[in-house]
Amino acid sequence: MFNMETIKTENLSKNYGDVDALKELSLEIGKGQLFGFIGPNGAGKTTTIEILTGQILPSSGECSVMGIDPVLEPKEVRKKVGILPEREDPPSFMTPREYFKFVADVRNIEGIDEKISEWGERLKFSKKLDRMNKSLSKGEKQKVMIAQTFLHEPDLVFIDEPLINLDPVIQERVKQYFVEYINRDKTIFLSTHVMSLAEEICSHIGVIDDGELLYSGTKSDMKEGEEKLSEAFLRMVD
Repeated sequence: MFNMETIKTENLSKNYGDVDALKELSLEIGKGQLFGFIGPNGAGKTTTIEILTGQILPSSGECSVMGIDPVLEPKEVRKKVGILPEREDPPSFMTPREYFKFVADVRNIEGIDEKISEWGERLKFSKKLDRMNKSLSKGEKQKVMIAQTFLHEPDLVFIDEPLINLDPVIQERVKQYFVEYINRDKTIFLSTHVMSLAEEICSHIGVIDDGELLYSGTKSDMKEGEEKLSEAFLRMVD
């Protein structure tokens, strides 16, 4: 059994016919880390998140999330974690306030009215809380999705490209919140193709390309990770 305070994978692979989306990925992420999982588009980042959150099955290998096997108990994993997918919108037929209250009912979150007010102020969309989600801009929809991810204050959060469509002021607020969040002994698994974001806020990074982990280490060793990532992007151009 893996340590309950970590995400751990051993030789985790995912194949789609002749395509190897993930190749024997072995990672360990400790409690309290802001782990940046970095690589070009199509590198295997989203596939990794989907396996770890029980959305798809691996072809081989093992993994554990907070001491739970997402292959055997996918629903239990999803109960305990927060998930911010890339490019997913809130329900169009609800307002942000209605959506947050729905999430609160599902997850048994207390004090939801106060939390809604806090997030509306934090991300500067208090005036949009009672507008239909379908009428919101892309950036406003992203704010709603970020807020719903953290409403139940999970010990572990998976985030895929969180800053899409956000203006610079809100980006700074979101980054600041991530850092504050892990300082509360929480863990964030942050998937991105933006190396500068990892350099700014992440404590640990992993670099992946073509389904293969090229580097994993602390921020103090970031230079080696940056070199590996540069090589990965150059291969895309060639």
